[in-house]
Amino acid sequence: MPVISFANAKGGAGKTTAALLLATELAHQGYRICILDADPQRWITQWSEMAGRHANIEVISEVSIGSLQGHIREGRQSADYIIIDLAGARDAIVTMAIGLSDHVMIPVQGCAMDAKGAAQILDLIEQMRIAGNLVIPHSVVLTRVASMVTTRALLAIKGLLAARGVNVINTPIAERNAFRDVFETGGTVYTMDPLKVSNLDRAQENSKAFAGEVVRLLPVRVVRSQRPRLLRLIGDAA
Repeated sequence: MPVISFANAKGGAGKTTAALLLATELAHQGYRICILDADPQRWITQWSEMAGRHANIEVISEVSIGSLQGHIREGRQSADYIIIDLAGARDAIVTMAIGLSDHVMIPVQGCAMDAKGAAQILDLIEQMRIAGNLVIPHSVVLTRVASMVTTRALLAIKGLLAARGVNVINTPIAERNAFRDVFETGGTVYTMDPLKVSNLDRAQENSKAFAGEVVRLLPVRVVRSQRPRLLRLIGDAA
């Protein structure tokens, strides 16, 4: 049962949108999803409260350093995937969540500030590897990609990151009205009215392609290894 954290030390990188998009797509496909909303802004909690219970999705909003491990342990009993939405920061709970994750998704828009926020998370993951021999798989996912961005430009970005040893999810998350509207309606790209939301079919295709890559990276049959926890780094990150 994989644990996937979404982290970028800068807010506004599309982190919460990517996390919710993955969660709702996997739930639509029949997977049982537990979302730990560890972002102080509580956008996913607000989304959940707006429209009531969603099939196959449980949202836990009271997440702290003291409760995080317990939530993950309980989630293992009922969920196929645990998705953690983290604050746009590099603090103690972000450090702990990353250390408990099977994979860390690092959303990045095409701007310098997002890149710097992503670099802080990459540095943290590297510190864990050096200090505690804790290897945490991670990938960058490009977010809010405008339709005018060419395939050649995306390949150039991916090539630059790959040269630095960073895996990049092949499917970027596009800038679409549907992805913004889910937070206003409490719905998903499958419950919206196509007459009211433009290019909803393309949003659904994007959602499906992104989730498909994640499932291939982290199939539910993955058996989590018993690796040591680098809890002493929490104090350094606070």
